[in-house]
This record gives sequence, structure tokens and C-alpha cells, in this order.
Amino acid sequence: MLLAIFFLLFAPLLASAQFGFFEQMFQGGGSSGGDGRQQQERNVPSNSDWYKRMYNDASCSKYLCPGTLSCVDKPTHCPCAFEDTEEKFELHPDGLAVCVSKSGKDKSLTKRKVELARKGLL
Repeated sequence: MLLAIFFLLFAPLLASAQFGFFEQMFQGGGSSGGDGRQQQERNVPSNSDWYKRMYNDASCSKYLCPGTLSCVDKPTHCPCAFEDTEEKFELHPDGLAVCVSKSGKDKSLTKRKVELARKGLL
């Protein structure tokens, strides 16, 4: 059951990382300047150092959401990173929540998938 929830949580992140790779590959990975030279892009490091720096540098007197670095009153108030394409579902009364990719316009379909994953049927 936890494995199914894990895949529900991280599949959208993996998919977006792959699409970003392909987009960059087919667009040439950079942009040309007006004088014909290619401009250097600043890429985020491929290890966790960048995230750790951002997390450590964030100032928050309440609760710092680990996924979005938002400062909120309590963990249950953490927003989804991609609110246009994700829905938040609470899995446990103590505030454990997940952000799941929306299944089209019908919110009940996404909710049904979360319920099936909870039961280990998906």
C-alpha cells in the first residue's frame, strides 16, 4: 500500500523531469545570442546540495513545508507545488497529505484513485 502511494506521489515528478530533458534536447539546450555565440545557462546541480542550501537559507518562524519551502502555520496547510495540475489529499488524521496529479476535469476520479491506492488495489 505504501509503495502504491509512493508511486502516486513521485510519478508526476519523474515525468516532468523527463519532459524537461526532452524539451531541452530538442530545443538545442540553450539560446543563441545576437552575435552568434551561445549563451551559457545556469543549471541546478544534480545533487541535493542546492535544495539543502535553499532549505537552510529559508526563514520561517512557523512550519517550513519541505516540498515547496512555503512557510505555513502547520503541516496540513502545505500547498502542492503545482496547484494547477495537482490535488491535495489527506491520508491520515494527523495531517499526512499527498499531492496527486489531477485526472482530467473530474475530481472524483482522482479521489477514487487515491482511495484505491489506500486499499492497495491500484
